[in-house]
Amino acid sequence: MKNGKRIDTRILTQSAFLVALSIALTRFASIMVLPTLRIGFGELPIMLSGMLFGPIVGGISGAAADLIGIMVNPQGPPHFGFTLSSMLWGIIPGLYVLYFRRKDTKSNPFSILRVFAMVSTCYIIISLGLNTYWLSQLYNKGIIVILPSRILTALVNIPIQSMIITYLIKYLKNIVAF
Repeated sequence: MKNGKRIDTRILTQSAFLVALSIALTRFASIMVLPTLRIGFGELPIMLSGMLFGPIVGGISGAAADLIGIMVNPQGPPHFGFTLSSMLWGIIPGLYVLYFRRKDTKSNPFSILRVFAMVSTCYIIISLGLNTYWLSQLYNKGIIVILPSRILTALVNIPIQSMIITYLIKYLKNIVAF
């Protein structure tokens, strides 16, 4: 939903595809290393949804992916803090793209440095901040106990996901209703 337009059927189906992809990547193509550490790429389609369709559609996609994923294949007790985190995986990239488009209309909002900044911000706020807090609540462990392995995972995932998003966005922005 950009420039005040309504969410049409094309945007709805494309974001639903990204939600389904996120569920598949999160629930079936990720590895649980510890009860508090999962390695995967399930947040990548939600970030793409926010970047391509805006923060509102990105947030709705994140919530849908989390809630449907809980129904399809729960990976622990439900905690609605993770639903908020999943929404933020779509909202923050959408806000970044809106900001970069308004700030500088001539440059590419999807450059590798901007995507790296966006992915880093998402990981710091959501994965290292909120999700670590939700996990400490859920498993009654201290944040300091959980945080080191999550930092290591973030240091590996941030550059990989930045490169994947930059590569995919080159092709998706021509295909998707943009």
